[in-house]
Amino acid sequence: MENILWNRLELIVFDVDGTLYDQSKLRKIMFVRLILYYILRPYRYNELFILYHFRKEREKRAGFRGKNLKDKQYQWCAQKVNEKVEVVRKVIDQWIFNEPNRYLKRCMYPGVRQFIVDLKVKGIRTAIYSDYDSVNKLENMQIKVDLEISSTDERVNSFKPCPDGLLFILSEMNITNKNNCLYIGDREGLDGSCAEYANISFLLVDKGIAAKNFYQKLSKELINVRN
Repeated sequence: MENILWNRLELIVFDVDGTLYDQSKLRKIMFVRLILYYILRPYRYNELFILYHFRKEREKRAGFRGKNLKDKQYQWCAQKVNEKVEVVRKVIDQWIFNEPNRYLKRCMYPGVRQFIVDLKVKGIRTAIYSDYDSVNKLENMQIKVDLEISSTDERVNSFKPCPDGLLFILSEMNITNKNNCLYIGDREGLDGSCAEYANISFLLVDKGIAAKNFYQKLSKELINVRN
């Protein structure tokens, strides 16, 4: 784990998927849920293609910047699968933005919530920056931060690794010295590059350790250094 200069930190920004919870564990749960749902509804198998292409079309546009990104993500998928945007939106809202939230608490990495509480106690503000909207995810995990921003927010309208989201957070929270900010994420190629382009420090989540005591170790370091 990198040496973090706790005493000068004003803000820690977190990614969500794979950073606050075990994404592979959630995907296994959702795979079973999808199988059980669609095996009884074979006439709706085309919805599985919608789910697949929604993610793929977004991934193909890493770093994309443009207006109305929240709507565009549905339009890209609709064009790919030759379906109405309303149908795509309904399927995506159900299986990506709603249903998985029920299982997030059981997939959270140990110590995440306590680490965020410890940061608040020590006077370090917290924010979320994810490519996906995370308000409902945070509510289900019972995590409270000072600011939540997603790539599809109309004030950002850009996917990682474009740094617009991080830069917006720094501006919104009046962080004038970027050396006093840290971004924590699980993907070096997207989260790490995003932090690099924004010129702020980055901490990569070690997923093997995270399932055990990654965040507990951070809490211990924080408390010991800032006492």
